[in-house]
Amino acid sequence: MNIGIYIYDDAEVLDFSGLFEVLSTANRLGNKNWNVFLVSEKPDVVQARGGFPVHGHFSFETHPNIDVLIVVGGIHIEEVKKPAVISWISNVASTSKRVASVCTGSFILAEANLLNGLTVTTHWEDIADLSATYPKLNVVSDHRWVSQGKYITSGGISAGIDMSLHLVSELSTLNLAEQTAKQMEYHWQKCT
Repeated sequence: MNIGIYIYDDAEVLDFSGLFEVLSTANRLGNKNWNVFLVSEKPDVVQARGGFPVHGHFSFETHPNIDVLIVVGGIHIEEVKKPAVISWISNVASTSKRVASVCTGSFILAEANLLNGLTVTTHWEDIADLSATYPKLNVVSDHRWVSQGKYITSGGISAGIDMSLHLVSELSTLNLAEQTAKQMEYHWQKCT
């Protein structure tokens, strides 16, 4: 299974690194055949929040087929204005089995018209903005994550780690998700 995490300039570091740690730890513990990787628009170094440099494993042009697409949050304002990014998200999501977002990654999915009519969430600070900008979404503030069909959206940072453990339970088993949280010495908040 190919799990692609989309990163971009000013992406929140723990949004992608926390997910990567959860999924790669679950892969190791469960003897899974999960290929977890970072994807950026271009094959350049991405400057994540705080100037944290990170190089994706693949670019839009070089990644393998993606079974699970995860779009992380951060300063998303420029990302939603990029036709190439929105088109890529839309195309990859159309063939992915699962699509998830952390924090303001939900804005990018919403801009690609993937969340219309769904109940979604984002970082608490951005709830009102998401609701106002995308009125076809049912935006809730009282959930750490929301799972609807093949889509999962979550609040920011630690909520994204909780959501990714939930994703592990859906892709494999609850037992593997619990083992992963224990291995990471992370207190998993299982309720949404």
